[in-house]
Amino acid sequence: MVWKTAILGIIFYFLALLQVSFFSYFGVGAFGLNLLLIGVILINVFIQDAYLGFLSALAGGFFWDIFSSQFFGFHVLILMAIAVFVNLILKKYVRSPLN
Repeated sequence: MVWKTAILGIIFYFLALLQVSFFSYFGVGAFGLNLLLIGVILINVFIQDAYLGFLSALAGGFFWDIFSSQFFGFHVLILMAIAVFVNLILKKYVRSPLN
Protein backbone atom coordinates (compact mmCIF):
# COMPACT_ATOMS: atom_id res chain seq x y z
CA MET A 1 0.00 0.00 0.00
CA VAL A 2 2.95 2.31 0.57
CA TRP A 3 4.12 1.99 -3.01
CA LYS A 4 0.61 2.90 -4.28
CA THR A 5 0.72 6.03 -2.14
CA ALA A 6 4.15 6.98 -3.45
CA ILE A 7 3.09 6.41 -7.05
CA LEU A 8 -0.05 8.50 -6.54
CA GLY A 9 2.04 11.30 -5.06
CA ILE A 10 4.46 11.27 -7.97
CA ILE A 11 1.68 11.14 -10.58
CA PHE A 12 -0.25 14.03 -9.04
CA TYR A 13 2.91 16.06 -8.60
CA PHE A 14 3.63 15.86 -12.32
CA LEU A 15 -0.03 16.46 -13.21
CA ALA A 16 -0.02 19.62 -11.08
CA LEU A 17 3.19 20.81 -12.68
CA LEU A 18 1.79 20.23 -16.17
CA GLN A 19 -1.47 21.92 -15.30
CA VAL A 20 -0.06 25.13 -13.84
CA SER A 21 2.91 25.51 -16.15
CA PHE A 22 1.92 24.20 -19.57
CA PHE A 23 -1.83 23.69 -19.84
CA SER A 24 -2.70 27.04 -18.23
CA TYR A 25 -1.90 28.70 -21.59
CA PHE A 26 -4.33 26.50 -23.52
CA GLY A 27 -7.98 27.07 -22.96
CA VAL A 28 -11.13 28.58 -24.36
CA GLY A 29 -11.90 31.81 -22.55
CA ALA A 30 -11.67 31.20 -18.83
CA PHE A 31 -11.96 27.43 -19.18
CA GLY A 32 -8.92 25.21 -19.37
CA LEU A 33 -8.01 21.57 -19.06
CA ASN A 34 -7.97 20.45 -15.42
CA LEU A 35 -5.75 17.37 -15.23
CA LEU A 36 -6.02 16.97 -11.47
CA LEU A 37 -9.80 16.90 -11.52
CA ILE A 38 -9.82 14.39 -14.36
CA GLY A 39 -7.24 12.24 -12.53
CA VAL A 40 -9.22 12.18 -9.28
CA ILE A 41 -12.45 11.27 -11.06
CA LEU A 42 -10.80 8.52 -13.11
CA ILE A 43 -9.11 6.97 -10.09
CA ASN A 44 -12.36 7.00 -8.12
CA VAL A 45 -14.35 5.48 -10.97
CA PHE A 46 -11.96 2.81 -12.20
CA ILE A 47 -10.14 1.68 -9.06
CA GLN A 48 -13.21 1.84 -6.77
CA ASP A 49 -11.17 1.82 -3.59
CA ALA A 50 -12.41 4.59 -1.29
CA TYR A 51 -9.07 4.91 0.49
CA LEU A 52 -7.08 5.38 -2.72
CA GLY A 53 -9.76 7.71 -4.07
CA PHE A 54 -9.57 9.99 -1.04
CA LEU A 55 -5.79 9.77 -1.03
CA SER A 56 -5.69 10.81 -4.68
CA ALA A 57 -7.98 13.76 -3.93
CA LEU A 58 -5.78 14.75 -1.00
CA ALA A 59 -2.57 14.53 -3.05
CA GLY A 60 -4.06 16.32 -6.05
CA GLY A 61 -5.51 19.11 -3.92
CA PHE A 62 -2.31 19.48 -1.93
CA PHE A 63 -0.13 19.91 -5.00
CA TRP A 64 -2.70 22.15 -6.67
CA ASP A 65 -2.75 24.36 -3.56
CA ILE A 66 1.02 24.55 -3.46
CA PHE A 67 1.19 25.83 -7.03
CA SER A 68 -1.86 28.13 -6.91
CA SER A 69 -2.37 31.61 -5.54
CA GLN A 70 -5.54 30.90 -3.55
CA PHE A 71 -5.58 30.12 0.15
CA PHE A 72 -4.21 26.76 1.22
CA GLY A 73 -6.79 24.01 1.52
CA PHE A 74 -9.28 25.33 -1.03
CA HIS A 75 -8.54 22.78 -3.73
CA VAL A 76 -8.13 19.95 -1.21
CA LEU A 77 -11.69 20.55 -0.03
CA ILE A 78 -13.05 20.71 -3.57
CA LEU A 79 -11.33 17.51 -4.71
CA MET A 80 -12.27 15.66 -1.50
CA ALA A 81 -15.93 16.66 -2.00
CA ILE A 82 -15.78 15.42 -5.59
CA ALA A 83 -14.24 12.12 -4.46
CA VAL A 84 -16.97 11.65 -1.85
CA PHE A 85 -19.66 12.49 -4.42
CA VAL A 86 -18.27 10.06 -7.01
CA ASN A 87 -17.97 7.25 -4.44
CA LEU A 88 -21.51 7.93 -3.22
CA ILE A 89 -22.90 7.79 -6.74
CA LEU A 90 -20.97 4.61 -7.53
CA LYS A 91 -22.10 2.80 -4.38
CA LYS A 92 -25.71 3.88 -4.65
CA TYR A 93 -26.49 3.70 -8.36
CA VAL A 94 -23.86 1.58 -10.12
CA ARG A 95 -23.88 -2.17 -9.83
CA SER A 96 -20.60 -3.97 -10.44
CA PRO A 97 -20.69 -7.26 -12.34
CA LEU A 98 -18.24 -8.70 -9.78
CA ASN A 99 -20.72 -8.40 -6.88
